Amino acid sequence: MTYQELNARTIDRWVEEGWEWGVPVSHETFENAKNGVWDVVLTPTVPVPHDWFGDLRGKKVLGLASGGGQQIPIFAALGAEVTVLDLSDKQLESERLVAEREGYDVEIVKADMTKPLPFPDEAFDLIFHPVSDCYVEKVEPIFREAYRVLKKGGAFLGGYDNGVNFLVNDDETAIVNTMPFDPLKNEDQRRQLEEDDCGMQFSHSLGELIGGQLRAGFTVRDIYDDVNGSGRLNELNVNTFFAVRATKD
Repeated sequence: MTYQELNARTIDRWVEEGWEWGVPVSHETFENAKNGVWDVVLTPTVPVPHDWFGDLRGKKVLGLASGGGQQIPIFAALGAEVTVLDLSDKQLESERLVAEREGYDVEIVKADMTKPLPFPDEAFDLIFHPVSDCYVEKVEPIFREAYRVLKKGGAFLGGYDNGVNFLVNDDETAIVNTMPFDPLKNEDQRRQLEEDDCGMQFSHSLGELIGGQLRAGFTVRDIYDDVNGSGRLNELNVNTFFAVRATKD
């Protein structure tokens, strides 16, 4: 079994156990979005600025590793033509259930984002990519594929772990790990993830995350930081995530 398949199975189980990122939006939330009252997140707590999206009516939007029925329904309510790609069956099942409940069309694609994306060049006006790169070993191929399938003038919105969470122990009271955090190369780190039921996760440097987007051809337009939302690092107001708006000019 590949680490990608292991992660998909792990997330399927988390969803069944009530994982917060696998709980689909309510009918009320969908209706509110249709009436212009909405927010979505790329990272744990900070809503994405609405001006990062522009007018979504008639726009082709890809949710990249964005299953779970949380963001795609909002974009559909705002008038977008929506596609979602994910490797988790349970996350995609939530997308299907919300679409059937609310009566909108969504293209649901089960695929591994570390492989070439199953879409033609310049297929989308906007790509929405919540925190998920921490579950993959190499991020630059993802950025290159995102650039390929994005239309010229389109936007790529992504959420990322800045690496701090990988430094500390489970209760976030001590620095215990060397960097980079790579369970494929470090057996101790792999055992740590298994003990904490975290799937297979990887740290990535700013050079990989920001530099990787720049090398793919993107122009970085805006960035904001975010915290975990709970735990000791959150209590200390330590930024552990960030979101980026990049464009294909």
